Amino acid sequence: MTLLVVVIVVALAFDFTNGFHDTANAVATTVSTRALSPRLAVLIAAVANLAGAFVTTAVAKTVGKGIIDLGHITNQTLLAALLGAIVWNLITWWLGLPSSSSHALIGGLVGAALAQAGENGVLWHGVAHKVAIPALWAPTIAFGSSFLLLLGIYWAFQWMTPGLANRSFRLGQLATGTWVAFTHGANDAQKTMGVIAAALAIHGGHPDDLRIDKWVIVAAGLAIAAGTYSGGWRIMKTLGQRVYQMEPPSGFAAQATAGAVIYASTKYGYPLSTTHVVSGAVMGAGATKRLSAVRWGVAGNIVFAWVLTLPAAAVVAAGMWFVVEAVF
Repeated sequence: MTLLVVVIVVALAFDFTNGFHDTANAVATTVSTRALSPRLAVLIAAVANLAGAFVTTAVAKTVGKGIIDLGHITNQTLLAALLGAIVWNLITWWLGLPSSSSHALIGGLVGAALAQAGENGVLWHGVAHKVAIPALWAPTIAFGSSFLLLLGIYWAFQWMTPGLANRSFRLGQLATGTWVAFTHGANDAQKTMGVIAAALAIHGGHPDDLRIDKWVIVAAGLAIAAGTYSGGWRIMKTLGQRVYQMEPPSGFAAQATAGAVIYASTKYGYPLSTTHVVSGAVMGAGATKRLSAVRWGVAGNIVFAWVLTLPAAAVVAAGMWFVVEAVF
């Protein structure tokens, strides 16, 4: 029972770090275009994150039983995976890199499962079809959609003066910023739900019976909302200004398309990287002016962090498994 409680507490701690690590996803463009003050934007994002946690449990079931084989692993494995993901989240947060909390957790699960049970512990088909492939197409779709939407906005509202357009789309960003935060909560809070549900199933001796109880949903939603409210200002600066100097119309387009991609993926149970999707949408919006408007050097660093996260978190979690096994 002690180990189960520790896993649940650490899972909620990861959810909290996910919230402050990914705050930038929801509020960076809104703040950078001065549609909202930083503190108000973060408050709205926190509330929307909490609301989003109650949408569906499809992603939670993918994380809980679609990535690793619960019949071959133990709660020590889950604890090591969570610790590995948290350590990687903190490293990338400190460096200001908008890497993926989702991929840190997936990498952690894979690394810890390999350390515990070898190849039998990982469901490679699930990793490929639910994580790796969506990691490629989701930001690409967000890039293209944001690019096309912003072109459409420029064409449809060309009669507007720049001042009127900026004022109008700042108001629009109140809705799109909330939309991104809502979809972030819907997708990301579920990853913690999945881990807690897996821990409960393993502890109860029924690894095939994965249930997402109401208290798990509420706890995960509150944890990610609290993390979001605490803020992630280092990453916000990278995403909101250093990749591309956002304006209200481009911020509106990036948020609207990113939210749509995240929501659709959530419905189909893909544990998506909201960081990847929002970054792709921001780059797509920037490319409508000219390709040189996007600071591709910074964007390249972000892509490097994406590629590095899965294996790095896996290595850290594998090392953590030996520590956890010694303690428990």
